[in-house]
Amino acid sequence: MIAIIDYDMGNLRSLENALDRLGAEYTVTSDADVIRSADKVILPGVGHAGLAMDNLVERGLPDVIRALRQPVLGICVGMQVLCRDSEEAPGKPCLGVFDAHVRQFTPAPGCKVPHMGWNNLGNTEGKLFKGLEASPYVYFVHSYYAGLCPDTVATCAYAGAMFGAAMRYENFYGTQFHPEKSGDEGEAIIKNFLAI
Repeated sequence: MIAIIDYDMGNLRSLENALDRLGAEYTVTSDADVIRSADKVILPGVGHAGLAMDNLVERGLPDVIRALRQPVLGICVGMQVLCRDSEEAPGKPCLGVFDAHVRQFTPAPGCKVPHMGWNNLGNTEGKLFKGLEASPYVYFVHSYYAGLCPDTVATCAYAGAMFGAAMRYENFYGTQFHPEKSGDEGEAIIKNFLAI
């Protein structure tokens, strides 16, 4: 069973649709015991990193998430809150799983903020990208990005910044892009996560 963490930040419907297409069993929950006992855990997210952390704290989930030993996937803001901290919420620590600082994009010629649309990934490595071409084409919607760090397992370039498009530390995985909205390649990435 997959536990999708419900903390009022996720675009749950598109994720549920993607899991339905794959025939995966899941539950949407904020119950710590259900999350701990799940085979896999997904932390989706759309919105503000500071509010996301507030909602996780309100539900008593930060230490629960940090202690998980099954595969965990953070998506978009879900990945950002797995990092050390974010410029979107100065002075407020995030979960600190990935050794990365989340920064805000600076608009550049031809590059509006938020970064919204399809881009190729570079430097892909690891289990999430098994069987995919070297530069998968995936869908992003974000104004903040994780800096490169030893946990980076895929990169993307936008507005003059090279950033961590996917991350991994031990059993924790993260994608800044939305695999559930990234067509066949995104579905393959979710399927690869489910196979871990």
